[in-house]
Amino acid sequence: MAKLSIIARDRKKEALVKRYAEKRKALKEAGDWDGLDKLPRSSSRVRLRNRCKLTGRPRGYMRKFGICRNQFRQMASDGLIPGVTKASW
Repeated sequence: MAKLSIIARDRKKEALVKRYAEKRKALKEAGDWDGLDKLPRSSSRVRLRNRCKLTGRPRGYMRKFGICRNQFRQMASDGLIPGVTKASW
C-alpha cells in the first residue's frame, strides 16, 4: 500500500485540477501563455497519476475498474466484481 501522504497529495492535485480546469481552458483558447504560467503547476491535468482507489498503487492500474491488478484479481476471485469470472478451459 502506498504511503498515506502520497495518496493525500494526489487527491489534493485532483482538486486543484478540477478547480482550475475552466480557467486553463479559457486561457489556452485565448493564447494567453503568460496568464497560464501564473497558475499553479499542479493545476495541469498532465501532472496527475492514475492510482488504485483502494491501495494507492500507481502501477498495474486498470482504468476501466479504477483499481490495480492485484486488487482486481482478489476482488474477482471473491466474486465482488459483477460479470467477471476466472477463465478455465
